[in-house]
Amino acid sequence: MMTDKKAVVLLSGGLDSATILAIARDKRFECYALTFRYGQRHECEVESAGRVAQSLGAAEHRVIAIDLAVFGGSALTDPAIDVPKDRPDLDNPSEIPATYVPARNTIFLSYALAWAEVLGAFDIFIGVNSTDYSGYPDCRAEFIAAFEKTANLATAAAVEGHGRYRIHTPIMNMTKAQIILTGTKLSVDYSLTHSCYDPDVQGKSCGRCDSCRLRLKGFAQAGLKDTIEYRTTNIE
Repeated sequence: MMTDKKAVVLLSGGLDSATILAIARDKRFECYALTFRYGQRHECEVESAGRVAQSLGAAEHRVIAIDLAVFGGSALTDPAIDVPKDRPDLDNPSEIPATYVPARNTIFLSYALAWAEVLGAFDIFIGVNSTDYSGYPDCRAEFIAAFEKTANLATAAAVEGHGRYRIHTPIMNMTKAQIILTGTKLSVDYSLTHSCYDPDVQGKSCGRCDSCRLRLKGFAQAGLKDTIEYRTTNIE
């Protein structure tokens, strides 16, 4: 792809981030994908990110190891905390669930900003979503706007007037079904992605955590079949 636009794309290996990589590519950005091995119990998503990056033609894919497990405080990084299953308030959570990882998106965006400044890129894509989401505070538009303001105050490139950073959130207001339909039109192969918070040792998805249930619901509403393997696919 011939383009003079570069973008850093946060790529977890899940459905949402695969879709935003495809959207960034469709907008003719040269995409630099960034994935984190942060002590998550569902580390198989890192391998999925590599497959997605290759499939969608990322110019480069970097995997950075940071250890958020040293702090704990999340079911995704502390094996002593159970991953919630079959929550009755999935669509309208009454509290922030145990799968929230403290300050995760702030940390990830900070790394993305650092790489973007080195690359001479002023665009960062992140797959946060506030419609079908699990109640995370760092997935809200208010947080993204605040980080974007910080990015333009904290970097030499912005202060010296070389450009202005923009945090792109193209799926922020989409339902999961809309995300899947958008990605399908852009040739995303969702069989390469991984969404489950609590997979088994073979990497098979549980079908019962928030992420699995939102994914299954999205495919059902989109009228499409999810081809990854689940231990159960009860979406009631």
